[in-house]
Amino acid sequence: MSPVVVALLVGVPVMAGATLQRTTGLGLALVGAPFLVAVLGPRDGVSFGNALQSVLCTLVLVQTWRDARWSAVGLLLLGAAVGVPTGALVATTLPEAPLLVVVGLLALLGVALSVVPAAGAALRGRAGAVGSGVAAGFVNATAGVGGPLISAYGASQRIEPRVFVPTAQAVLLAVNLTALVVKGVPALTTTTWIAGLVAITAGVLLGGPVQRRLDPVLGRRLMLAVAAVGAAATVVRGLLEL
Repeated sequence: MSPVVVALLVGVPVMAGATLQRTTGLGLALVGAPFLVAVLGPRDGVSFGNALQSVLCTLVLVQTWRDARWSAVGLLLLGAAVGVPTGALVATTLPEAPLLVVVGLLALLGVALSVVPAAGAALRGRAGAVGSGVAAGFVNATAGVGGPLISAYGASQRIEPRVFVPTAQAVLLAVNLTALVVKGVPALTTTTWIAGLVAITAGVLLGGPVQRRLDPVLGRRLMLAVAAVGAAATVVRGLLEL
């Protein structure tokens, strides 16, 4: 495969995912990750996705950190510190396909809980934040889709997109940097790195104006829709591999 084709196959979905993530708080793992794995292979594709997520979260945070809810970030990361190593241990001992189905269903359950007022109350408060962090860290370590559970927490708190976007980026940055430290930075061509970084920058530039003009209610619905699709895609991926 020529470098130009690789650059296009990497750049286009990464830019789309970065635009969506700048708008709603997540999206790169959903839109870009399947293409990265298909083009670069499972190991390099996932590691490259972790690296791009780290860059994307940093760029977004530089623009939006003042709006982040740092108390929630701390509680979510406290939970993730428990969930990530637990998920990593489970991922090494259980078959991948059934595990994907289980964690995808857990993520869908979290999204569903967030939109049911009585059930969503369970995700509120400090215990809800820590619990959401545990679940997000576990699911991210096992299937790379912790974002939907962070979205579920944000929706249960009725956090508007302007606040949720930087809050989610702070958590995702820590999780993806941890993954990079554990797995290492992939050895890819310069063209591939340039394509990914240019696409990330373009997505941030495109998504910023969209997010600022987005109605808060519509923004929460879009955030949950993206989360639900990501969780459902994980279930389908697991069923196809059974």
